[in-house]
Amino acid sequence: MTRLLVGLAVATVVLTVYALVDAALFDRNRIRGLPRFAWILIVLFVPIIGPLLWIVVGRGRRGSVSRQPRTMAPDDDLEFLGRLGRDAEQEQRIRKLEEELAELDGGAASAPDKPADDRATPDAKPNPSGDADGGDAPGAPGSRDA
Repeated sequence: MTRLLVGLAVATVVLTVYALVDAALFDRNRIRGLPRFAWILIVLFVPIIGPLLWIVVGRGRRGSVSRQPRTMAPDDDLEFLGRLGRDAEQEQRIRKLEEELAELDGGAASAPDKPADDRATPDAKPNPSGDADGGDAPGAPGSRDA
């Protein structure tokens, strides 16, 4: 009878120490029911039942936090439907901005076969002499070479 009581006492101490260390080191996001400090107090001050409660109730299951919700059809997923609405609004906004840019360019966007380099810039001066270098020959009056 003494051996049985000593064996039960050792088992109780081992279970209590295991539950105490487990409760102290367990991931905070997976603890269920009570805060960590409350579970530690229950394990310490309620022998046998406290550690058993921790193991059965307090410990979260391995996949309880990281479990993905069950797969649902796209038309049932509100997040997916909201994302579709945002995408459609963004596409509409892009189309509107592209149209405004085309209007500001004076229809240049409507003629894609015309190269963009052929357009005259506001700073460009007409070349009356027809030379490709702008009409200033080296040594001519007003040139920088003189």
